[in-house]
Amino acid sequence: MRTWDAKTGAAVGGPLRGRTGWARSVAHFPDGRGITSGSYGRIIRIWDAKTGAAVGNSLRGHTRWVRSVAYSPDGQHIISGSDDCTIRIWDAKTGTAVGNPLKGHTGWVSSVAYSPDGRHIISGSDDRTIRIWDANTGAAVGNPLKGHTDWVCSIAYSPDGRHIISGSDDRTIRIWDANTGAAVGNPLEGHIGGVHSVAYSPNGHHIISGSSDRTIRIWDAEAGTAAGKPFEGHTPAVQSIAYSSNGQHTASEARDNTTRMWDALSYASISCNPVHPEFFAKPDMEGWVRDSDGGLLYWVPHECRSTLHSPALMTIPLTSPSRSVSLDFDDIAFGTSWTQILKSTPS
Repeated sequence: MRTWDAKTGAAVGGPLRGRTGWARSVAHFPDGRGITSGSYGRIIRIWDAKTGAAVGNSLRGHTRWVRSVAYSPDGQHIISGSDDCTIRIWDAKTGTAVGNPLKGHTGWVSSVAYSPDGRHIISGSDDRTIRIWDANTGAAVGNPLKGHTDWVCSIAYSPDGRHIISGSDDRTIRIWDANTGAAVGNPLEGHIGGVHSVAYSPNGHHIISGSSDRTIRIWDAEAGTAAGKPFEGHTPAVQSIAYSSNGQHTASEARDNTTRMWDALSYASISCNPVHPEFFAKPDMEGWVRDSDGGLLYWVPHECRSTLHSPALMTIPLTSPSRSVSLDFDDIAFGTSWTQILKSTPS
């Protein structure tokens, strides 16, 4: 994980490293002092935002990938959503689990969020539903919110807590009444790819969405119509988007390994040079992926090299760019030649 200066685009300090697998989600402590990350290593970590050092022990309990993490508004709790179909609540100070896992989804939990008043938790899932939970008791509130025809990638509350928005791989954004769970108006349509990330502007007047169609769109939250033209610049899917605290700027991250900054009012890019990580891992002619000093990291079988997606994240896709799996290094074999490490009987 990396921290960036929002004005200059320069990296702040070094990368936060923990050898915990692909960092799938990050969240800032409300006062900015800490950072929480959820990873495909099935654990959650807390970091000191200034020093970049890990704080305390890892939060363990999920049995599969952690896809989303978020802080409660008062900073006392952390919530996490996982591929094990559960949501967990954690004490942010001690790192201990609070109560039992929240169960009800029948697919992986892709996104979680607290309501602005901290009384409720929402979750979006691969089972195509959104669920609302009582943050104190962990009980489900009402029935699941249904309407999307594909997995729910991202969810968010409006700043006043009255509405919930959801983005789905069905290429739409939906607005819901947070009290009744009823759909508000028609779905927001315009993206030609799955909607991977959604967020409200700080004043609640606009909604922003990032899509696999490589664009970012801003919508009028009340009218449900597009506001201005799409932001274009990323070359592959846009994975994550966010508003600045004053609502004047937006930031986006995509699978071209860049972060871009945009003027939310003029819809123009304000980042002349997109932020890039310092190193990209690629297989060499023999299939070895090496570090920046030429050291061997891992070897990719020949049949996988042509489809290797985002090697810096060490993932290989399944059926689409939005569905990938991490390489499992639990039973890794070491060697300097593929003939030394290739197993005679694949497991």
